[in-house]
Amino acid sequence: QVQLVESGGGLVQPGGSLRLSCAASGSIFSINAMGWYRQAPGKQRELVAAITSGGSKNYADSVKGRFTISRDNAKNTVYLQMNSLKPEDTAVYYCNALVRTVVPARTYDYWGQGTQVTVSS
Repeated sequence: QVQLVESGGGLVQPGGSLRLSCAASGSIFSINAMGWYRQAPGKQRELVAAITSGGSKNYADSVKGRFTISRDNAKNTVYLQMNSLKPEDTAVYYCNALVRTVVPARTYDYWGQGTQVTVSS
């Protein structure tokens, strides 16, 4: 089994910054892509940013230039630095990781429990 534990959400004013972290633990052989998704009330879950094991990054157009994704492979951790936050960034943010486990030997998509980000004055 693999667990993804997120931290760093909270309430911030427009224009402020937050940094999300997500640490993976468990029967991990390797982690391919890691990413962050978000879901606002009444909307579908959407990709915010993703990063491969080799460091290639992909961002939603709405966050380009404001958010930065990074990862520490030694710690099995992915980060999301969010700057210049806007009210429309308010959502529950979910960590995602494509993990190859040791036992059983398989590749599977894992999700964190979600962390609330609220941007409001």
